[in-house]
Amino acid sequence: MAKEISGYLKLQIRGGSANPSPPVGPALGAKGLNIMDFCKQFNARTQDKSGQLLPVVVTIYSDKSFDFVIKTPPAASLIMEAAKLKKGSSEPNRTKVGSVSWDQIKAIAETKLSDLNAFSIESAMKIVAGTARSMGVKVSGNAPWKE
Repeated sequence: MAKEISGYLKLQIRGGSANPSPPVGPALGAKGLNIMDFCKQFNARTQDKSGQLLPVVVTIYSDKSFDFVIKTPPAASLIMEAAKLKKGSSEPNRTKVGSVSWDQIKAIAETKLSDLNAFSIESAMKIVAGTARSMGVKVSGNAPWKE
């Protein structure tokens, strides 16, 4: 018989560095979960993605046990990493802070494809390019589907 789900919790944690301090500890503690157990499991599963910001969806069961699913890093953080930026533009329509190529956009889209609402790599590339545009990052070159 399946366990009864009592709720979900969404967090963004750096890979390999979950610890019981805020924001992880209070969020899990409020739901009555074992904080250290979560931190040990999360750090073990994300050793290879150390330092990357990772969204996590924690499924909480009525007996205070949990499961969690680790998603791919947000497109914005992957774009900032590709463009070597600290943050996006405060005025993206006026001030461009960096640029990425369509090859970099394609690599990010292939990474994010499982979490995006897209069936083809071209539509995933359009989604990632739109995120880059809203951050003030210019996508240089011609789009591959327009050539």
